Amino acid sequence: MRVILLFLDGVGIGKRDPHTNPFLAARLPILKELLGDSIPSLSNKRFRSIRTELVPVNATLRVPGLPQSGTGQTAIFTGVNGARLFGRHFGPYPPTVLRPVIETKNIFRQLRNRGKTVCFANAFPQRFFDYTSSGTRRLTVTTLACILTGVPLLTANDLRRNEGISADFTRVRWPELGHPDVEPVTPREAGHHLWHLAEQNDFTLFEYWLTDHAGHGQNMKLGIEVLESFDQFLGGIFEGFRNSDSLLVMISDHGNLEDLSVKTHTRNPVPCIAVGQHAHDFVSSVRSLTHITPAILKLF
Repeated sequence: MRVILLFLDGVGIGKRDPHTNPFLAARLPILKELLGDSIPSLSNKRFRSIRTELVPVNATLRVPGLPQSGTGQTAIFTGVNGARLFGRHFGPYPPTVLRPVIETKNIFRQLRNRGKTVCFANAFPQRFFDYTSSGTRRLTVTTLACILTGVPLLTANDLRRNEGISADFTRVRWPELGHPDVEPVTPREAGHHLWHLAEQNDFTLFEYWLTDHAGHGQNMKLGIEVLESFDQFLGGIFEGFRNSDSLLVMISDHGNLEDLSVKTHTRNPVPCIAVGQHAHDFVSSVRSLTHITPAILKLF
């Protein structure tokens, strides 16, 4: 059994309006194939087939205000309601008070304690490691969890060996990030590389934050581009994916990209999509962001 968790930052379920919702304007053949030739919307929030299930997930965590990444991602990757514990939504980075929770309850640590192998598939340029060694506390939940747990963060060398994934899939910006010898790949090739990583681990996580970036910019063209790139990435994964012993889960921390009429996050539900082995069992217990980590742990 292996689990692949694809975290998409800032993706909610929006209105069926192609003028404000890039999901309705983008070409997404892989996602549509998974979801019965349909894209989720507020009027069509659920789907079930033999191997795929989609359910809407509450991202507000029953706390007033707009959901934010720091507390929302804490909920996803620890199972603890970070917003309620802190007293309000907070982001983009988790507040200091949540660091002990992230250190002790993050999904990497909990799976390692069960003897499982884990991988954070995102590769980071050298300037990121220089930044973290300076003592900064401005880290996302995922990178902070890895550092506090001793899970290795992948480097440019891993990327060159196709054993890591660039945040944009294609690696086109890596030369300007200080790595001129990193050659570009297609999103589909990046999907192949992620599947090969997943074959070597019980749990593999990849984080895609460009969706949130496009949402904040209210940029329809960029929104369509990042979604179509993600769809091609999915296509690469599913060329090797085995339904018999693998589960792929997609989840987000809050809405944003699905409604470009506003610059802020939204209170819309976020989609939880599960594909493969035990997909139906997995989503049966998922109603909130806090249910993702417990549901994964239950599988193992």
